Amino acid sequence: MSAIFDGYEREYCDLSTQLGRKINQLGALAGDSRNQKARDITNDLSEADALIRRMDLEARSLPPDKKNPLLSKLREYKADLSKLKSDAKKSTSTNPDLSNRAELGLVGDSWSASSAAQRERLLQTTDRINRTGDNIRQSKQTLLETEELGVNILQDLHRQRETITHARDTLHGVDDNILKSRKILSVMARRIMQNKAIMFGIIAMLVGSIGLVVYFKFIK
Repeated sequence: MSAIFDGYEREYCDLSTQLGRKINQLGALAGDSRNQKARDITNDLSEADALIRRMDLEARSLPPDKKNPLLSKLREYKADLSKLKSDAKKSTSTNPDLSNRAELGLVGDSWSASSAAQRERLLQTTDRINRTGDNIRQSKQTLLETEELGVNILQDLHRQRETITHARDTLHGVDDNILKSRKILSVMARRIMQNKAIMFGIIAMLVGSIGLVVYFKFIK
């Protein structure tokens, strides 16, 4: 089938199994452990989405006889991922008040120094994640621009190759015409020489005839 698709498929199956296990564990957790597990699930779901997209692109790049079975299999993986997302949403939405209070660093009815520090660290981590996301998006944009530039360069090279090929064919045609012209000129030159020889022969015959006439008429 496709070694690349098979690699993505193995990664997705392993990741799907891990996601199912983490989602089941989420209901028994609370506080920071629950929030960390929820973030892990979100990251794994994003990675699973990326694997699905890669499998889709790889499958669509194959010939129809190989592409269709893979797309059928891919539809099953998409349905599986949709169920995982639904289960994750249900699990993370359980006891939202507790999750929101833990995420904001609230314990009981009052702030504590440790909670404020945790909240500050959370904000810093979120900021770093956002910056990393921006950098990734910029890198993807740069990669896309570079890929587009490469495609344009290849197209220009293809056009230049066609131009060079056409010019070469034209030069071959010119060479053929030159050879034909040389042959024609050679034939014309030979004919000119033949005509000159005939003309000189005729002149010689006329001079001889005149000489004979003068000899016989005046001398004898």
